[in-house]
Amino acid sequence: MKTFIYMVRHGDSPKEGDERTRGLTDKGKLDAHKLTDILIKEDIDAVISSPYDRSILTVQPLAEKIGSEVLVHESFKERMFTVGGMRISDKELYPLLETSFSDAEYALEGAESNAVCQRRSVKVLKDILTTYEGQKVVIGTHGAVMTLMMNHYDSTYDMFFLLNTSKPDIYRMEFDGQELKGVTRLWKVRSG
Repeated sequence: MKTFIYMVRHGDSPKEGDERTRGLTDKGKLDAHKLTDILIKEDIDAVISSPYDRSILTVQPLAEKIGSEVLVHESFKERMFTVGGMRISDKELYPLLETSFSDAEYALEGAESNAVCQRRSVKVLKDILTTYEGQKVVIGTHGAVMTLMMNHYDSTYDMFFLLNTSKPDIYRMEFDGQELKGVTRLWKVRSG
């Protein structure tokens, strides 16, 4: 029986602030409605999200449109790159990502490795595939954790893939049971 998981990377968010409470920029809010217009055509059954505000706010308009609530799951939060919950700059993040994708066990002291993040998120994804078998489920999440979940099923979803995703982004994953059968990108990147 086919199950569809829609990985939704959150929309544009402010560059400063706490990882959990950063919301969306005006562009992020506008894109959340565009995302809803795309996903409403997919007959979504359930909407699940990371506990981070920017992720919830990205999928909230869709949940409201289908008359559902956003179910929040801690395991879909972003990989913890540092201790303390503050965003690190892109300049600091890039070398950390590069090292992490070449050594899945690498992490800064007290933070989380790619391997640990992947295990925690894939465990819950597998549970969702069982619980929602035959249904269509949106998972609102973040770039790195989304990539690591997809990478569990297909190693071509790597750092290069992550760096070429957008905010927001949508990937429809088709499963037969627990086996990934295909991935389709639904978000069309717009220039300007």
